[in-house]
Amino acid sequence: MPPKRHAASTTSATPSAPAPTPSPAVTPKLSSGPATLKTNASVAEIAQHVWQQYASTTPQRTLLLDAFMVFLVLVGGLQFLYCVLAGNYPFNAFLSGFGAAVGQFVLTASLRMQTSDGGSGSKPSSKGKNARFVDQEGEVQESTSHERAFADYIFGSLILHFFCINFIN
Repeated sequence: MPPKRHAASTTSATPSAPAPTPSPAVTPKLSSGPATLKTNASVAEIAQHVWQQYASTTPQRTLLLDAFMVFLVLVGGLQFLYCVLAGNYPFNAFLSGFGAAVGQFVLTASLRMQTSDGGSGSKPSSKGKNARFVDQEGEVQESTSHERAFADYIFGSLILHFFCINFIN
């Protein structure tokens, strides 16, 4: 790209006042991207940085799914702890409850993968049974719509809980 010509070079040869330089307050600051850590950052600084990046860049829907997944891990952990400390007399009940927590976690992780952007830059349409979109290389890819993914999640959850309730006796 050829260099731009200055307005002073295209005017007449008469001396004129020098062009005013912009003040530092007016000069726009260029964004250097996300904040980076120093190479000798402590573990606490790294954890705080990761949490801030996660909280600021993750969509609300994904945050809600992640919170539910943390809840499911806590429920499964408490059930396992109770089984170890208090005993597992109704073993079918323990297996059913623990299996429901683990199965719901897996279904929620699948829903999260289907509804998150994935960093590809192109989002699937939420219309229709299956959405088609063109990626950066120009290839047509198929993606499940958010409504279809949620319907599959509800259907899978109903089947999972049906089997868990029947397993208890």
